[in-house]
Amino acid sequence: MPDLLLTTIEYSNYISPFKFVIFLVLFFFWLPLLTWVYEDTKAVGTRVVFWTSIVLAAGVVSILLWLLLPMFIIGMLVFIIAVGATSLSYVMHRNSRVMDYDRVLTAEHIKSLFSKDSDKEDALKDFVFITANDNEVPFPEARTPDFFGYKAAHDLFLDATWRRADSILFLPTQQEYNITYFVDGAALKQPAMPREQMDFCFRFLKHVADLDPDEKRKPQKGKFEIRQEDVSTEWEMMTAGSTAGEQIQLKRVTRLDISKLADISLTPVQLEQLNNIRDANQGVFIVAGSPRSGVTTTFYALIRSHDPFMYNVNTLEREPTAELLNVTQNIYALSDSGTTTFAKKLQAVVRMGPDVVGVADCQDAETAKICAKAARDSKIIYLTMNAENVVQAFGKWLKLVGDRDLAVDNLLGVSNQRILRKLCSECKEAYEPNKEILRKFNIPADKAKVFYRPGKVQYDKHGKPSTCEHCQGTGFFGRMCVFESIIMNDSLKRAIKQVSSLSDINTQFRRAKMLYLQEQALLKVLDGTTSINEMVRIFSPSKKPKQKK
Repeated sequence: MPDLLLTTIEYSNYISPFKFVIFLVLFFFWLPLLTWVYEDTKAVGTRVVFWTSIVLAAGVVSILLWLLLPMFIIGMLVFIIAVGATSLSYVMHRNSRVMDYDRVLTAEHIKSLFSKDSDKEDALKDFVFITANDNEVPFPEARTPDFFGYKAAHDLFLDATWRRADSILFLPTQQEYNITYFVDGAALKQPAMPREQMDFCFRFLKHVADLDPDEKRKPQKGKFEIRQEDVSTEWEMMTAGSTAGEQIQLKRVTRLDISKLADISLTPVQLEQLNNIRDANQGVFIVAGSPRSGVTTTFYALIRSHDPFMYNVNTLEREPTAELLNVTQNIYALSDSGTTTFAKKLQAVVRMGPDVVGVADCQDAETAKICAKAARDSKIIYLTMNAENVVQAFGKWLKLVGDRDLAVDNLLGVSNQRILRKLCSECKEAYEPNKEILRKFNIPADKAKVFYRPGKVQYDKHGKPSTCEHCQGTGFFGRMCVFESIIMNDSLKRAIKQVSSLSDINTQFRRAKMLYLQEQALLKVLDGTTSINEMVRIFSPSKKPKQKK
């Protein structure tokens, strides 16, 4: 009888301490998880009762099944699967509603768990935003709308700065913003970002730029600065409303370095020709080009080639890009349009007796005639003009002046230019050019044995792509100008006066050994400075949208 009782007692002790501990661990893991879901649903702004009830019900039902099932391991798996599945469903739901850096159970989130919060905050604080009123933006409180905007702007500018972006364009769609960086003048499409995330970013940046954060229709413009490691960069923020939403452009404000003629990529022959213009007693020189082709840089370099202590140098500009030391820069402002014209203000400048006059953007006949007459009266005139090539610029000049003799007799020369990207010197690679390409551009095979192009993506031993640290994987670093130019002489002037069409004028320029822009660019391809694809990109005609009848 005692033996039977002992046996009964041993079999009745069916609760294992080890299993009980596992049960308690999982149970007390579920309770704070339930609390986190309840608090997080309120912070994220989603359905609190719905998600909390799902996680609660999954835990309660699976615990009851665990206790009723005869096999401990099966009950435990039921609990883990039920609670885990509902929790992961909630995580996926809440991650779709929050910004990237506020998502959980991602690779970045798991990595951040092993780093100190102070280190993460220090990384953010190293990036200082300075308002339009020169005030530093204080570091915002965590998990607030200001913090989300601060973090989004920090990540955006950190990436844009590393990629050398000069401008960032945000175009809205229904669910997200399409983002484009402009690096060395070329558009580089970036991954799209959710609209909710960008709204936090834009609202923060509007506050920094002293703009109205609630205004999303009327255009606004403001400036702010970013300081990182004692290096400050100024950015301009421009907003405009559209039917799809608010369009945003961020543009880096760069101070134009006034280059010398020797520093603007002229060929030796072109440099000598323009240096000779400096010694002329009178005449007009036209600096032409398409928008954003570096015309202002060339314009300023020509003006700067004159010693301001020996010559009285004046300019008339609508919006000066840089300050020219010891040069009188006259501005035609918007307020002048009600009382005078650009041409009349130029006439007033000419009457002050300068030796050299720079006229930015000659657009009308009256201005052109004043320039031609001033050049006839022993003044050197530099003027800029929007044109696709030298012949087109010359044709515009003839039409604006109206008097062929006046226009031609006082003309020193015409230049036109484009900007091309330069290949990265660290990763560019040589290749044998296609013979069809050589024939297309009339290049002798013996003069083009090797072309260069952007380097291909390199992979490390783990198969991960490695980015060139010099050009950040674009294959290009920096830009240069190519020029076509014609310098007038007496025989060329006589020949031009005898012809009437632009094609005949072009023939005379070619007889004077003028090389086209494409030919000048091709020389840069042959010496490995740029690629043939870059040349084709720049000189391909832009596609204009078809107009509906």
